[in-house]
Amino acid sequence: MKEKMFCFQCQETCRNTGCTLNGMCGKKPETAGLMDEIIRQLKLMALSGPPDKNSGRLVIQSLFMTITNTNFDDEALKKQLDKLIGLTGNSDIAFSAGVMACKNEDLRSWRELLTYALKGIAAYAEHAAVLGKEDESIYQFFFKALKATVTEENTGNLTALVLEAGAVAVKTMALLDSANTEKFGEPEISEVKTGVGDRPGILVSGHDLLDLKELLEQSKDSRIDIYTHGEMLPAHYYPELKKYPHLYGNYGNAWHLQNKEFALFNGPILMTTNCITPVQEAYRNRIFTTGMAGYPGVPHIAGRQNGAEKDFSAIIELAKTCPPPEKLEDGTITGGFAHACFSALADKIVDAVKSGAIKRFVVMAGCDGRHKERSYYTDVAENLPEDTVIFTAGCAKYRYNKLVTDHIAGIPRVLDAGQCNDCYSLAVIALKLKEISGAKDINDLPISFDIAWYEQKAVAVLLALLHLGFKNIRLGPTLPAFLSPNAAKTLIGTFGIKGITDPATDISNMLKGK
Repeated sequence: MKEKMFCFQCQETCRNTGCTLNGMCGKKPETAGLMDEIIRQLKLMALSGPPDKNSGRLVIQSLFMTITNTNFDDEALKKQLDKLIGLTGNSDIAFSAGVMACKNEDLRSWRELLTYALKGIAAYAEHAAVLGKEDESIYQFFFKALKATVTEENTGNLTALVLEAGAVAVKTMALLDSANTEKFGEPEISEVKTGVGDRPGILVSGHDLLDLKELLEQSKDSRIDIYTHGEMLPAHYYPELKKYPHLYGNYGNAWHLQNKEFALFNGPILMTTNCITPVQEAYRNRIFTTGMAGYPGVPHIAGRQNGAEKDFSAIIELAKTCPPPEKLEDGTITGGFAHACFSALADKIVDAVKSGAIKRFVVMAGCDGRHKERSYYTDVAENLPEDTVIFTAGCAKYRYNKLVTDHIAGIPRVLDAGQCNDCYSLAVIALKLKEISGAKDINDLPISFDIAWYEQKAVAVLLALLHLGFKNIRLGPTLPAFLSPNAAKTLIGTFGIKGITDPATDISNMLKGK
């Protein structure tokens, strides 16, 4: 059967080789084609010359729209494409759209790895820009790297650019970290309710904290409650968000369970960024998108104009007519262990390491997903010895953050830093531990990495960790399909990246520092 599309940018790509008829994410061939053309136009922009602030912002927004599970709306994608064509003039520079236009497998692999890293970095750069933080050197790298995905045919030079992307990812996550803390305060260790109240609610998913802040402010006198979902859980850790008494709690789990959980919530749902899945009839008439997210037939809340807030009145008014959410669970989740909180526990942690109470830290950060193989991460967390501490960030934590609840010397055994971008906090904490302990090398610390990945932001995070010097990272449930055997060999040989095996074997090896 003739291929209708080709996409292998996410972990769940068909047979771990590539989606050719429809995307496993729900993306249709027509949508995939529009995204391919958007990427081609971005490359044309990069070939035309250096960016200014406006074109740089347009590039990151366009890349963000093509991240897995962000935008399924062909009309929105066509409008974005028209903006790009307006700048490129639909250039007659000859190169084809689509991944398979590059016939050399190794060259294609490095080009795609660089492209997917750019997509992940773009998401973080856009989150920072929304909060007023931009760095034109980041935009300049985007143009340099996009140009290289067309003109550079030396895989060694592309490998160097991929590693440079790791440095830019660190810079971008640091910029976003600064933007978040300046706007919302330093995260605090907090307990978050997982039950429900008796008032109607609005469920906020995605990653955008400013959207949540504006919704909280506009709804504070409406006699409704606001709940977080998925990667919005860390909103409860920020003082400027948790001060709203109607920010009730967290509802549900990771993104891939939204079909069931959104149906049971009963009230409106706001998708602020990526992680939307094909919308079901059970909640089609009460879901909204905003920002770079989009879905056909779903109302889209327009962006901010002339400094004004977004208008969430339609969601608020709908919520008033809805019954309260149905209870999924009733407990608490502890989180908020960002790098600024480390100083409060640093002495305790160092003492616990010196005394032998803590033998090892295991970083289990990244993405959750649908594959049954991801039960591996639950099994690892539950079977780690009681003298190990788990550092986490991203939605992978839902595999174990309600199961591992004990403490070591007053230190929770699961330390949640926040959203996927807060893997930056975990890296900063590790670097501080290196400084405090006097270790000569970051890899001499009693820290193992067991990372779950799903989409392109995880690619950016992985490259950031490699740039910071971390080695011997386990990556699962599978290694990326877009890595050719030679590209995978380079990463394995240089950085010790390895796939997961079984929980018992991997636990045993991690405890030995392998």
